[in-house]
Amino acid sequence: MKCLHLPPLSAAENLAADEALLDWCEGGQGGEMLLFWEPRETFVVVGYANQVAREVNLPACEQKKIAVFRRCSGGGTVVQMPGGLNYSLILRIATTGPSSSISATNHYVMERNRQAVASLGASLPLSVRGHTDLCIGDWKFAGNAQRRRKNFLLFHGTLLLDCDLNWISELLLMPALQPDYRAHRPHEDFVTNLRQPAAAVKTALAKAWDAEESLTQVPLEAICKLAQSKYETREWNFKF
Repeated sequence: MKCLHLPPLSAAENLAADEALLDWCEGGQGGEMLLFWEPRETFVVVGYANQVAREVNLPACEQKKIAVFRRCSGGGTVVQMPGGLNYSLILRIATTGPSSSISATNHYVMERNRQAVASLGASLPLSVRGHTDLCIGDWKFAGNAQRRRKNFLLFHGTLLLDCDLNWISELLLMPALQPDYRAHRPHEDFVTNLRQPAAAVKTALAKAWDAEESLTQVPLEAICKLAQSKYETREWNFKF
């Protein structure tokens, strides 16, 4: 597996990169990879099937000039903000083994990521809760989702490292779907920061996935075109 280092991109371009790179691999031009990006501004991202008005405090977003985007994978709505770290894995789908099904992939990726974070030596009670949440005790610090094609899958997530968590309560409503362990807790009683440097987390994840060789060939033009035609449009972002 190779590690991809993209140049600084806009919010829409970072979201488009996941889909464009998945398409690139599916078309036979790329292989398994890991990439990271860190938000430079605050914005909201809904999962593919989320209803914006049901998940997002739109009046607050409009008042604070916070943009709302939609990603290509499922899962819940998140606030992207400085202090967060995003990773994306593109993995080959096999007929048997850990990538052969949604549930098997969830278990495989989440357990490896849990071990990577545990290797940082913080002695925290880390666990995988729900299907794809990384938690410290009962407090969530990372959410994840996947999208599958015929030959490759995208598995990506956001880790809260040193975020202003007040943004989550201000910009998001209570989610329509909640894991049982949440027990209807409001955002401020449910999420927390990992309090680890982004560089250390990236190094740990890259080591866990054996992604220490850099990928230099990047379909940057395809990423930018997809951002313009899809991820920057109201038709896509407010699709539901």
